[in-house]
Amino acid sequence: MNLDLSQRLLWILRKIKIMNKTNYYMQIALEQAKQVNGEIPVGAVIVRNDEIISRAFNTKEQDKDVTSHAEIIAIKNASKVLNNWRLEDCDLYVTLEPCPMCGWAILQSRIKNLYFGSYDNQYGAFSVAHLDKISDSKVKVYGGICETECDSILEKFFDDLRK
Repeated sequence: MNLDLSQRLLWILRKIKIMNKTNYYMQIALEQAKQVNGEIPVGAVIVRNDEIISRAFNTKEQDKDVTSHAEIIAIKNASKVLNNWRLEDCDLYVTLEPCPMCGWAILQSRIKNLYFGSYDNQYGAFSVAHLDKISDSKVKVYGGICETECDSILEKFFDDLRK
């Protein structure tokens, strides 16, 4: 009986550690999103072995490039750092659920885990388009991380835009 209780406690402690780490990296992605100027505020961070290897935010308007989404930029930067397009040991943290373009890039780059904040109920690659179901990718997808904070930054942007 005590062994059962101690195993449960260890499981809970592991979950707390994972949640703290996940929230930490999502906070850094939020910091990236806050650096955006005149763009939809989305930030992304790629982590490998508990080390941030890439950070990015949307620059679509600035670059006048439809592919300049935070996720794509972060994947390109991480690939340069690792000198490899395969990001199998990497986790991606992004403040908004990726669109299908970014979702497919995530699947193709073989990201291990995807953590996102806000759900995109219109264009979400995983909650709406279900790209993970039509591919043999092994990516694990976790949504709603720091969702309130991620929603808030997006809502403020769109409120300001409408004024």
